Amino acid sequence: MSFLRGPKSSTDYGVGKTPTLDGRRLHVGVDVTAERAAAVRRLNKSRQVLLADIDNARFSWFHVKVALVSGAGFFTDAYDIFAINIVSVMLGYIYGSDGNSQASLDSTFASLTGRSLTTAQEIGIKIATPAGVLLGQLLFGWLGDVLGRKRIYGMELAVIMVATFGQALTAPAPAINVVGVLIFWRFVMGIGIGGDYPISAVITSEFSSVHIRGRVMAAVFANQGWGQLSATLFSFIIVSAYRHSFLHDPPLDVLRSLDQIWRLIIGLGCVPAAVAIYFRLTIPETPRFTMDIERNIKQASSDVDTLLSREDTYTVDPDALTQRVQARQATRHDFRSYFSKWENLKVLIGTSYSWFALDIAFYGLGLNSSIILTAIGFGSPSKDGAAPGAVVYQSLRNLSIGNLILSVAGLVPGYWATFLFIDRWGRKPIQFMGFSVLAALFLIMGFAYNRMIASSGGKAAFVVLYCMANFFQNFGPNTTTFIVPGEAFPTRYRATAHGISAASGKLGAVMAQLAFQWLKDVGGPNKFLNHILEIFAFFMLTGVLSTMLIPETSQKSLEVISNESQEEFIQAVPISENGSGFLSNFQTSPIMLRPIEPHIVTSLPSRPPTAFSDRVHYHPQRQKSSSTRLASVSDLSVAW
Repeated sequence: MSFLRGPKSSTDYGVGKTPTLDGRRLHVGVDVTAERAAAVRRLNKSRQVLLADIDNARFSWFHVKVALVSGAGFFTDAYDIFAINIVSVMLGYIYGSDGNSQASLDSTFASLTGRSLTTAQEIGIKIATPAGVLLGQLLFGWLGDVLGRKRIYGMELAVIMVATFGQALTAPAPAINVVGVLIFWRFVMGIGIGGDYPISAVITSEFSSVHIRGRVMAAVFANQGWGQLSATLFSFIIVSAYRHSFLHDPPLDVLRSLDQIWRLIIGLGCVPAAVAIYFRLTIPETPRFTMDIERNIKQASSDVDTLLSREDTYTVDPDALTQRVQARQATRHDFRSYFSKWENLKVLIGTSYSWFALDIAFYGLGLNSSIILTAIGFGSPSKDGAAPGAVVYQSLRNLSIGNLILSVAGLVPGYWATFLFIDRWGRKPIQFMGFSVLAALFLIMGFAYNRMIASSGGKAAFVVLYCMANFFQNFGPNTTTFIVPGEAFPTRYRATAHGISAASGKLGAVMAQLAFQWLKDVGGPNKFLNHILEIFAFFMLTGVLSTMLIPETSQKSLEVISNESQEEFIQAVPISENGSGFLSNFQTSPIMLRPIEPHIVTSLPSRPPTAFSDRVHYHPQRQKSSSTRLASVSDLSVAW
């Protein structure tokens, strides 16, 4: 790999010349001294060595901790998104009539089993979160590249927790519609969920070595499956716990039980977020961001030592001076220059449209599985002679069981099948396979829909095909569309590009919900479902085409995938560009120095230990000098 090779012997780093940035290539002019060129050569070599250390690191406990902390967020995200699947049915029972009047609910209790949210309410409840996710992905993706991954990691969980509490405490009032307030809080929650996608993906990819990166990212994303499963499992457990109330309590108490159930289901989404937030706030910055954006190679070296579980001792001298150097930076001009090249733009188009096409079907089915199960009569209770409370209980219980079957038989296994093969087969083959199989499954389900729901055997076959679709969504594009954007772009745009790709997917999710809710009843209640499945098949076919635009990222360094030369990534700043004056060639920057007096170690500031690193201690036996020293031009190799 070219980026791992040291500088060529013929490279003079522009001695006596001025480097100038011009798109991807760096040209040289005048005024760079031999001493400055040698310092820049050392910087490039140090950067290459650190990148090689990261890319060749063995799997360690640190990788496990990163995967667990990132995965806890995706568990929370999926739980909060898909819990609304059964909660919306409960909201229909309680607020489906007029949204406010408890008295009217009690007086018409005999018609409770026929209640549901209006089409507008159903759309609002189900698109609020994807719409917020779209905004959060764009916002946090951009902030992740501007401020750093560490600085904002954990903020998204705080937003999710506040919004989840807001939903659980929502109550109707004469001037407030409870469904409208829920829509607001679910939109806010979506912003937090959206922030989790680009930051978790980029942190995981930048910390992982080449040979395990796909599996670590797949393991993080697989927590989405556990979140969906938990949402349906907790729904089943909580509904079953209230069985006595449904079967024996008076009508008003049954309504109160329903109200408590949906609030418990939603509120439990705070628990995993609360567990993970501390570890996210204390996670170290990724070495790649520290090197390429913060331009502190020495701190990156310290962080790599933590990653590789190597002991080392560094301190920070805040008064040290270092010479300026020049490297590619994230600017509007550079952004346009990078993505104006078709070889880079086509990757962004491929990742964005693939995610868009996938989420049309993934959220079109995922957020409406209860509607589809009801439409095919899967587990529908008999209403003849049964009390309304008993019918409601049986209906909710059956929907929970049906969603449990879909999760256990399709969703969760699909994620872990990807985990097993992602680094063996590669990303593109799995995405090609997934889109192709999904197109065939949706065509069969769509064209044979009416015949399958006409018999009990046909209904069972439909559920089997539904489970297979869930399996190949996750053993296919649902996982790969998350992984590839986190690998395919340079460090300075990696979070932004992932946010753009993910936001394109959520645009598809919003469009899918709008289309599903308005089209499903064309020609009668749920009469258009077969054609909706056929539409899904069309978008899966377009996903096959967009997959051709993305590169294969398996077993390649992130720097190689970025389509940028790495051998002269850092360039010297010419003297003429530094201004005039005695200190015009310098700027203040922290430099890690060693050796240093033992009694000074505790007096100098340093990065505090985090939950991800052991506390660093000073080792007197390593000391080679009894005097401290400050940085000079020769110390340029430790900061830039």
